[in-house]
Amino acid sequence: MKPELLDHISKLAGDDLPAYVYDLRGLREHARTIRAALPERVELLYAAKANSDPRLLRVLADHVDGFEVASGGELSHVRGLFPDMPIAFGGPGKTHAELTQAADAGVSRLHIESEHELRVLTTVLGDRTADILLRVNLPLTPGPVALAMGGRPSPFGLEPAQLDSCLALIAGDRRLRLRGLHVHLASGIQAPGHLDLAEDILIWARGWAQAHHIELTEVNIGGGMAVDYAHPNQLFDWAAFGAGLHRLLARHHNLTLRIEPGRSVTAYCGWYITEVLDVKRSHGEAFAVLRGGTHHLRTPAARQHNQPFQIIPVDTWPRPWPRPEARREAVTLVGQLCTPKDVLAHHVPVRQLRSGDRIAFAMAGAYAWNISHHAFLMHPAPAFHHLDEAPLPASVP
Repeated sequence: MKPELLDHISKLAGDDLPAYVYDLRGLREHARTIRAALPERVELLYAAKANSDPRLLRVLADHVDGFEVASGGELSHVRGLFPDMPIAFGGPGKTHAELTQAADAGVSRLHIESEHELRVLTTVLGDRTADILLRVNLPLTPGPVALAMGGRPSPFGLEPAQLDSCLALIAGDRRLRLRGLHVHLASGIQAPGHLDLAEDILIWARGWAQAHHIELTEVNIGGGMAVDYAHPNQLFDWAAFGAGLHRLLARHHNLTLRIEPGRSVTAYCGWYITEVLDVKRSHGEAFAVLRGGTHHLRTPAARQHNQPFQIIPVDTWPRPWPRPEARREAVTLVGQLCTPKDVLAHHVPVRQLRSGDRIAFAMAGAYAWNISHHAFLMHPAPAFHHLDEAPLPASVP
């Protein structure tokens, strides 16, 4: 942990906990590294679903080519912050109102998930045009992955055989402008596997385009870059990925490739800080009960992993009775919720953990607060701190 981050955490009062602390300087450096690794013909969009905190988005806006949103709410949020940034609108189940909103907002790309969605779009356009990518669920097997969105039965995208009916609709409506394909099949893929999958996607896309006499100029391969919570220091190899994309694009002239990472961009900049309320034992096992829990940080419950953490010792103990503690044993870290599923880390060895100590959960910058069930038991919301904060527009809360 960076000294300035540790210093900031040590100065937080007990009433300030739990708290999210975002390292904006670290995020800025990480985003700059990602951008520098990518070839010129690769456009970088940030998937706002991972974390839509306005201050994080403000940092990323200087390093990405645009944002990807997946709902009318996200579209309104991002467009309100950045009136001129390119926005791609993806995700299944877009409503009539959302498609109307997308047309009104002038999104740069609409990712079409079905023939029905395309037909609904034609009813809201009026005299406007829409630049679209057809999302296709290719019969490609990405291998063992954290989440599979394609390559198998899935609610995401069109089957290849269903593309023809969409092409017929597009050919008959000058307002619809086909720009290419969207093929996001999985998440949790390391760089070598991601490159293999990208190559397979581009080979299929080129063959499909040639068979249909289409000039293919864009392919979006989505995000899904691996984030390893068990090994926080092992980041996705952006340098190798960028070099591999450079070699791949050399065989596909006049093609723009887009990627939409989310978790792999912001996960590392966020920390969830809390304190140990109690250390107790049950049937021979030690449990540390923390302030807060999975209603603030749902990631470990959703992914069934141990959230990496660091113990920050607090030596003062104001109580007149002995301090509950665990020494040189495995401890399960749980929250305040009335459910046995409120677990942030299970059976993790510690040298010493005491009531009153603080816990800093790392890798809490993506799919953390924004996917958590905030209202359950009506505990207070965490505070939010942004280190090395850049000046914000007046419209940003």
